Amino acid sequence: MIREPETPSLLQRRIYGTVGIAVLVALYLLVGLVGHDPWRGDDARYLGPILSMLRGEGWLFPMLAGEPLVDYPPLYYWVGALLAWAGSGFLALHDGARLASAVFVALGVYFSARTAEALYGRPSRTPAALLTMGGLGLVLHAHEIQPLLAVLAMLAMTLRGLALVPQQPVAGSVLAAFGTALAFLAGGIGALLATAPLFPLVMMLSADCRTPRASGALLLGLCLALTLAALWPLAVHLNQPEQLGLWLRDEWARLSGPGLSGGEVVRGLELLGWFTWPLWPIVLWSLWRARRTIGQLRWLLPLLSAVLVLSHFVIRGDLSQANILPLIPAMALLAAAGVPTLRRGAANALDWFSLMSLAVFGILVWLAWSAQAVGWPPGLARHVERNAPDFVLHQPGLQLALGAAITLLWIALVSRLPRSTSRAPANWAIGLTMLWCLAVVLLMPWFDNGRSYRETVRSLEIAVAGERSSAPGACIASTGLPEHVKSSLDYFAGIRTVRIVGDSTPCPLLLVLNDRRPMMRLAPEWKPVWEFRRGAGRRAETFTLLRREGS
Repeated sequence: MIREPETPSLLQRRIYGTVGIAVLVALYLLVGLVGHDPWRGDDARYLGPILSMLRGEGWLFPMLAGEPLVDYPPLYYWVGALLAWAGSGFLALHDGARLASAVFVALGVYFSARTAEALYGRPSRTPAALLTMGGLGLVLHAHEIQPLLAVLAMLAMTLRGLALVPQQPVAGSVLAAFGTALAFLAGGIGALLATAPLFPLVMMLSADCRTPRASGALLLGLCLALTLAALWPLAVHLNQPEQLGLWLRDEWARLSGPGLSGGEVVRGLELLGWFTWPLWPIVLWSLWRARRTIGQLRWLLPLLSAVLVLSHFVIRGDLSQANILPLIPAMALLAAAGVPTLRRGAANALDWFSLMSLAVFGILVWLAWSAQAVGWPPGLARHVERNAPDFVLHQPGLQLALGAAITLLWIALVSRLPRSTSRAPANWAIGLTMLWCLAVVLLMPWFDNGRSYRETVRSLEIAVAGERSSAPGACIASTGLPEHVKSSLDYFAGIRTVRIVGDSTPCPLLLVLNDRRPMMRLAPEWKPVWEFRRGAGRRAETFTLLRREGS
């Protein structure tokens, strides 16, 4: 039974209409994006190529601390460097670079909404926007430096173009071609394999695209996409052929390596389950409803996109959370199609489950802040102290006031939300955005303390300056340093380490990280001159600077 939507008032139409959604998306994207250091992991790692570009190196092929980084082509880094340069007068470099994530997520939300409108009609546009930004796994990655967000946006752009092909064959195919080429420039061969096959597949499998005009336009779009995609590798080949060979070998290793094993498939399903919540239950309902018309473009296009992305995920064999990001546009489209047809009981159950689960998370955020501010509850307070013994909470009164205001606004918005077919996704998107804002206000300083390398690098910089006072310009060797550590060293202190080759180095200094992984055996001539411990438990790290005896 389909619910009858109630007629909202003028104020409700403003708050919960297009203007309100635009404000909600802006809050979601901008709160927590700036005001904190590059964090351990991808945030610090992928700042490295942007920093290199702003220093005049690696514009064509990404570089990290003087070494080539083969993870992704440069589209995201170009946008990040441009925004960091444009915002240099009022934003820190890393904050300006993160604005690229906001740009690409906003594009992903926009193109997903417009694709849903083209495939399913105007009523599906708002649910598609809300569900795209409402994927549980997106929220953290949307606020870090993450090149796969560019793949998400360009994949959504490709789907938008292909959705237009039955009505506007040439314009839709050209838009999809640009989306495919830019997806390759953002994510490499894996992103190309997730987009380019859509052209022949929809032409062969969908009756909507088998007309002469649509088929010709799709072939034209595919040729244009492949031609545009070839420009970057060609430019790299002409200017830095050795870098192109390095990149191609890495891409081939990813595609030809062992895929997910049986046990990893189970873990992958668990990851998909929470990462794409609450999209996947609605997707299953949509596919069940459409089981007799699955060959229509409105169902076939997002379904093929999801299959291609999941196939690459399995073949690549990497269970990193960020690798699921390109799946979100297809999932959001399929879910948006099913929202208006949800039965009253299912819609109410999803609505209440969303409210209750987010409310529980909100209470946990308040408890975590209480443990920092007043030491209650005692068990959680001990955990906070153990993981960040040097953390000092500043301005708890201001945090309390802002947190209370966010909580009250959340309650007011949810309680006045008009009943409609979009109520469940709207409640989830509003609740997730308010929960994120609450976590940023109450917990961001604590997270920044534990995930930033600023204090570590500052201490190391002083130690290195002391050692170099007697040997100016002495190089520092390293082995096994993660890329995010190298990037942080380069960003905070301009320190670039030299790789050890053949178990030997001419450098008089050696930087070693002990993070519970096996370490190489050091010769007795190396003596420690500085040590810095950070984190606790599985996150514990110990940095040691050693000097060769007699240097």
